[in-house]
Amino acid sequence: MARGYAVKDNKENKILLVSEDFEAADIFETIPLSQDRVLCISGSDDRTRRIEDLERKLKEAESANIAKEVFLSNMSHDIRTPMNAIIGMTGLARKNIDEKAKLLDSLNKIDTASRHLLTLINEVLDMSHIDSGKMVLSDDLFYLSELLHDTLVIIRPQAENKKHSFNVTIDDIFHEELYGDIQRLRQIYVNILSNSVKYTKDNGKIDLRIRERMKDDKCELIFTCTDNGMGMSEEFLQRIFHPFERVNNSTISGIEGTGLGMSIVQKLVEAMHGNIDITSKLNEGTTVEIAIPLRYEDRSIETGALQKKDLLLVMEENTASAILQKYLDEFKIPYRSVRDFSDAVSEFTDADFNGHPYDAVIFQNFENKSGNTFDMASYLRKSYPGLPMVLVGEDDWEKIEYKAGRSGIEYFIPQPFFRRDLISSLNSIFGAEEGQGSFKAPDLSDKVILLAEDNFINREIALEILRSTKAKIETAENGQIALDKYLASKEGYYNIVLMDIQMPVMDGYEATRKIRESGRNDASTIRIYAMSANVFAEDIAKAKASGMDGHIAKPIDISKLMQTLRQA
Repeated sequence: MARGYAVKDNKENKILLVSEDFEAADIFETIPLSQDRVLCISGSDDRTRRIEDLERKLKEAESANIAKEVFLSNMSHDIRTPMNAIIGMTGLARKNIDEKAKLLDSLNKIDTASRHLLTLINEVLDMSHIDSGKMVLSDDLFYLSELLHDTLVIIRPQAENKKHSFNVTIDDIFHEELYGDIQRLRQIYVNILSNSVKYTKDNGKIDLRIRERMKDDKCELIFTCTDNGMGMSEEFLQRIFHPFERVNNSTISGIEGTGLGMSIVQKLVEAMHGNIDITSKLNEGTTVEIAIPLRYEDRSIETGALQKKDLLLVMEENTASAILQKYLDEFKIPYRSVRDFSDAVSEFTDADFNGHPYDAVIFQNFENKSGNTFDMASYLRKSYPGLPMVLVGEDDWEKIEYKAGRSGIEYFIPQPFFRRDLISSLNSIFGAEEGQGSFKAPDLSDKVILLAEDNFINREIALEILRSTKAKIETAENGQIALDKYLASKEGYYNIVLMDIQMPVMDGYEATRKIRESGRNDASTIRIYAMSANVFAEDIAKAKASGMDGHIAKPIDISKLMQTLRQA
């Protein structure tokens, strides 16, 4: 038998013999392992080190295979868990169709389980996408307030369910308009915060701090999350970014997930040229700090028109009202502040008597012995029909929009907000500019929307959502029908097209290109939006390249859809 260097493969119960010409790494014989076989490894220290390196790599490969096997076992459990909830709660919803409270409870649990299932699926698809080298990051203008508000809307209910103390601190931020991939940034932040919520026992504490610092010609956005949860051992910290790794098996701990989240986060942060640092102690908690450099816009803030307005703030004494007053003071915008609804009525009465009525009222959503915000707004709407009424808060607008609209509140400024965001929103209320942080309850009664969707259920869902806009809605079962309807209509008839991508006969890309190339006067002005489950950056780029004005992800986020339609 030829001389060589032996390396044991425990999994296959075999010995691999590597030739003396180790530079060529020529594996020339595989020998079944038996008790009577004696193997001798000889040679220089350099060759021995190479053999040891080979052994290490074999162990790593074996460890990776074991991790994948555990991952598949966990995923089988983790996917079935929300699926069982969806199927079971659907059955209960049918059974209790006439009992509103039980029906609503079942629907809420179906929604929670569905979102969890979607998260699991997205992480698996994301990891596959990243590993294949197909990931492309967008570099579009976005607003920091939008990124943070959307993140907190997702996380706050999770923290509240576990009765966590969830505190958000935002240092003085001067760069609010940034360039980057807002979808991926949100994914990073939600992943980190979700982990803190999951791995912190009930009644725990989670602190989030957002700050900025200048780094060369970029604004470095620094996100720091600290919790007092179960923490991690030094040994696990060494492999936290390995795919398929989890601190605990979900079948034992009840904590579910793919084990891909932190690996995805690390790859995304690195792709954005950022850094992630994690410190943790077992049973004491974890701190995660992420710093990502981003390009920014640096424009002046125009406040001239607002300095001639009188605002009344009806807000509790808290951090949000203090920040709002600080910004108004900085820009010398006149206002008075009250903390009670009865005081607000007195202020309006006195202002009318003195001949200097208020130009707008800004509310927080709260309740005290004098009433609640929506009742107060209803009262003012009857007395002052044209008075702009603004709600400032952390609320999920989708959940309160109907109630707010009924009370007469037309504008919403989501927290957290910043200087430019606040001023832009106030300017938009008085017609000075289009605001980014506020939006009016939609009324699209003068619009005609063409919905191109081949799936019957998806079409029904979209129709039900769109009916609330009061727009006239027409449908097409594929891209060819959508194109035919557009070409057969008079110019300017359709205002908006919501275009699915993957459709039979003609897909959404081709239909959009043909509409843009039709030569009609309205071909370049009609608003066309992709409405698709293809949500990677390259999918969004492909939609824009075909001539689409934007991209709406499926499953449909109603508030995002409405915000897009308001801007159309």
